[in-house]
Amino acid sequence: MHYPLFIRIQSMILMSSSVIFPFYLLLVRQIGDSYAQFGLAYGLFTLTSAFAYLGIGRLSDRFGDRFLLMVHTFGMALILLYVPIVTEISHVYLIQIIMGVLGALQKNTEKTVLARQDMAPTTIGRTVGHYHFKTSLWSAFGIIAAGYLIDFLTIGSLFYLISACYFYVTLRLWFSRPRPLKK
Repeated sequence: MHYPLFIRIQSMILMSSSVIFPFYLLLVRQIGDSYAQFGLAYGLFTLTSAFAYLGIGRLSDRFGDRFLLMVHTFGMALILLYVPIVTEISHVYLIQIIMGVLGALQKNTEKTVLARQDMAPTTIGRTVGHYHFKTSLWSAFGIIAAGYLIDFLTIGSLFYLISACYFYVTLRLWFSRPRPLKK
């Protein structure tokens, strides 16, 4: 995958997930009625991710990073359309399981794209540092802006807006031409 496109895509993905996370917590808190339910919901996310990683590495080598990022962004776009209408804790559990798989896809693919870049061993740390700086910067701006947006909109509209961001990233990946890796 072309590295500058990867940086732009990851910045949008991480900004989008950072924007919804604090507000998703509020939504889950309104639906669940105990810390045990809250803990189970997040435990399901992590547990599902752990098991998903076992197969995702093979899928990455077989289908490619771009395809897996498209599955992640399209899946997130769809699941976020469902979040604002959730009324039962069992629905939250299902969302957490799906998001656990999708999160594992994104995290694994993020690392494989970085690992596949043609970099000198002495500059890898600097490259990874710059990558995290750029993506974290967009996340911070997104979180701050989301707080102000929710004051003017509803919390549900935030999930729809971020769903549109994920759809945009999916289309951007779909229509970008894959470029061969440098050798």
